[in-house]
Amino acid sequence: MTPRPESSGSRPKGTAGEKIPEQPTAAQQKSAAKKTAVPKQAAAKKAAPAKATAKKAAAGRTTVGKTVAKKAATKKTAAGKTAVEHPAAEAAVKKTAAKKTAVKKTAAKKATTVKATAAKTTATKAAAVKTTAAKTAAAKTPVAKSTAAKKATGPKKATAAKSTATKAPAKKAPTARSTAAKDPAKKAAAKKGVVRKAPARKAPAETTAAAQVVPPEMEVTVSPALGAVDRDRLLAGTHHAPHSVLGAHLVPGGVAFRAFRPYALSVTVVAGELRAELHDDGEGFFSGLLPLQEVPAYRLVVRYEGTVLETEDAYRFLPTLGDLDLHLIGEGRHEELWTALGAHPMTHEGVTGTRFAVWAPNALGVRVAGTFNFWDGTGHVMRSLGSSGVWELFLPDVGEGELYKFEITRPDGSKTMRADPLARRTEVPPATSSVITSSEYEWGDAEWLARRAEAPAHEAPFSVYEVHLPSWRPGLTYRQLAEQLPRYVKNLGFTHVELMPVAEHPFGGSWGYQVTGFYAPTARLGTPDDFRYLVDALHQAGIGVLMDWVPAHFPRDDWALAEFDGRPLYEHGDPLRAAHPDWGTLEFDFGRNEVRNFLVANAVYWCEEFHIDGLRVDAVASMLYLDYSREPGQWTPNEHGGRENLDAVAFLQEMNATVYRRVPGVVTIAEESTAWDGVTRATHHKGPSGFGGLGFGLKWNMGWMHDTLQYMSHEPVHRKYHHGEMTFSMVYAYSENYVLPISHDEVVHGKGSLVSKMPGDWWQQRAGIRSYLGFMWAHPGKQLLFMGQEFAQGAEWSEAHGPDWWLLDPGYGAEPDHRGVRDLVRDLNTVYRATPALWRLDTDPAGFEWIVGDAADDNVLAFLRLDPEGVPVLAVSNFAPVTRPDYRLGVPEDVPAWHEAVNTDAARYGGSDVTNPDPVKPEPTPWHGRPASIQLTLPPLATVWLRPA
Repeated sequence: MTPRPESSGSRPKGTAGEKIPEQPTAAQQKSAAKKTAVPKQAAAKKAAPAKATAKKAAAGRTTVGKTVAKKAATKKTAAGKTAVEHPAAEAAVKKTAAKKTAVKKTAAKKATTVKATAAKTTATKAAAVKTTAAKTAAAKTPVAKSTAAKKATGPKKATAAKSTATKAPAKKAPTARSTAAKDPAKKAAAKKGVVRKAPARKAPAETTAAAQVVPPEMEVTVSPALGAVDRDRLLAGTHHAPHSVLGAHLVPGGVAFRAFRPYALSVTVVAGELRAELHDDGEGFFSGLLPLQEVPAYRLVVRYEGTVLETEDAYRFLPTLGDLDLHLIGEGRHEELWTALGAHPMTHEGVTGTRFAVWAPNALGVRVAGTFNFWDGTGHVMRSLGSSGVWELFLPDVGEGELYKFEITRPDGSKTMRADPLARRTEVPPATSSVITSSEYEWGDAEWLARRAEAPAHEAPFSVYEVHLPSWRPGLTYRQLAEQLPRYVKNLGFTHVELMPVAEHPFGGSWGYQVTGFYAPTARLGTPDDFRYLVDALHQAGIGVLMDWVPAHFPRDDWALAEFDGRPLYEHGDPLRAAHPDWGTLEFDFGRNEVRNFLVANAVYWCEEFHIDGLRVDAVASMLYLDYSREPGQWTPNEHGGRENLDAVAFLQEMNATVYRRVPGVVTIAEESTAWDGVTRATHHKGPSGFGGLGFGLKWNMGWMHDTLQYMSHEPVHRKYHHGEMTFSMVYAYSENYVLPISHDEVVHGKGSLVSKMPGDWWQQRAGIRSYLGFMWAHPGKQLLFMGQEFAQGAEWSEAHGPDWWLLDPGYGAEPDHRGVRDLVRDLNTVYRATPALWRLDTDPAGFEWIVGDAADDNVLAFLRLDPEGVPVLAVSNFAPVTRPDYRLGVPEDVPAWHEAVNTDAARYGGSDVTNPDPVKPEPTPWHGRPASIQLTLPPLATVWLRPA
């Protein structure tokens, strides 16, 4: 027997622990009182369990007389048909009260008879299940047949009424021929094929389902048809427990089968050799009562106009989610949330199908609509799993590739169609449906994963190429990109790529920063497995993969997360806290367990399911401050009276701690533009502010980026007045673990490309970008460069067409100028990766020493980078457009000679080729506070790296 939860509505339970479908009305109870003439000896024959439910059985017996009157309301029928309950016939009951009394007495006598003959049946409105009445012997036909007798008014019900030789209240139904002979309507139906014949073979009665011995306590039958309340709630999409009333349930009199199949012409239950056509109760409801002792394994044969579908009954299955899943979801600690919620093809109780689950605690009801039901979810009602707010439904025979959405009935009764928040695949925008998917991808990056945790990111070479995948090579898919991007990035020597958001987003112009599908790679470029293929290809080329992750906010699209179940759910309930002032979006409610869980699990999901090596978290500053972009009066202080968003702080700490614990070797990077204390400090270490660290691995150094670009934008003659903009970063360089970002934000919206920020003519602009890149790669911190800037693209970036690759066409006259900058980037990366002094002590003051930081009049900066063994690299930048010969610099006395490792003014990069070709030996001339010094020729607008010879 299939256990089922409590049903909605107030109804008494049956003898087998199940509920009687509907509580009798007051009028029905009066009718039951009149029917007490039923011989008492019938009750005496019942077993002890029947005594415990005597009152419930009495309520069930009222249906015997009541339905006769209902029958009279439609048309005259033989008085020998089975009685069932039907509330819609109340008016007919009053009109036929006299007839009802006589027929009730007859029915009562038949309920107690033990004779094998079944010549006649009690009158009924719905004879949906009629068991075979074999005049010769009960052992002849083992299959119970049913007919759908069409009535003029009111829904139809079905029950078994004849008595068999075994005294069971469920009897064999007449064959199609005998039934049609008694009723012209049935005869016509039989001609149309509505009534199906049982298999023409004999079997011993004791071996067949139809001839099972039914315990005496089940003699009093009940109507299998749904009551008005459950019908209305199912039709309205507000039923929270459809499995308690649909499917198969053991009830007094046998097993009640109920199906809700809108638009079906007929529904037949098939269980082994048993075939029973359910009674059409109207509005898509079908029911029948079969004389079985237990719920069998069964299937449904559903006939629609033009087709017949044989399928499992979705409402016969136990829930696919267990108590542990629901407990963890409620506590906000389900770290693999994507395995519990969403749509998952699976095999459940031996049946293949798809499990749907969604969190919608404010919904009155949830239904699944999709291509598998022609986008009509009326018949696919989900059940609510306790107080978790989770709705679940397993649909047999629904598989991968089908589109779907959730139809949610809001608290006000209105309905909304929503994409799945945990959909792992979506339609290609602007279409918005979710897609059922499962991964079959076999990874080939085991070697990469095994060694990526050998050193933390801040102690390893880390130079990043930032990419907007849809526009890097417009028109390429994930798999096509996998053939080109790894080769290009490896050739340039970058250690990582950073992908601008790949999670699904409806508007391409947002570049992915307004996410609607947090668990789905954008379908614009292919399937989730196609994206896995790209990540795998990058790993096999020795390139790490970072991705931008956007947990700060989400758009207001009415098919996505905004007021998902009719009330603020993912967003904060306070409008002042919910609305993001800058982007017209909504901020997440970081204080709600389930919302925090949704985001933390999402971070883990990308790292585990797609082997992502790091997450760059977008817009962290907007999460940390309650007054971010808000004027006085537009925000509410926290419980301590401060401006810090304590919920967001706790969320970021939990996210970082969880990701680092579960996925060794990954790194999280904060795009945080303020002086928040401890962004990259461990979460359990408190700082001066009293907060524990946020737990990030790295932080974007937005101050360095703004200051240095500001300096470079000045004419060289004015730079001496802004010299501090190039040196100030070293005041706080070791307060966090920094990345030096020249990102997409700096080359769009009128800011111009990197090369166009440089003053002067075309030669000076190219020289300026080369010197700047040389300074950047030598400065403490990791490097990030946006696509197109590596070859000095002149135009600012646009997602509509991507980088200007034509600048590298050999047929273009200025191609050498652009190729020279790209060659410099390659050489910077090559030397950088081979020189531990440039990255090993990025976060340790012992790895940096100024040589000269105050030569403002000369526009010169010089410093040493050191590895843990003290091996130095000397970096010298001349940001003046003049050559400075014999420029003296103090150096360590223990280095016998220096030679150039990189000179950004070399001819092969497009420079003037002012170099120091020979090793430079120190002289015992104290300079810059050091006992030795060297003399160099400093090229114009250039940076030079020197290493010990």
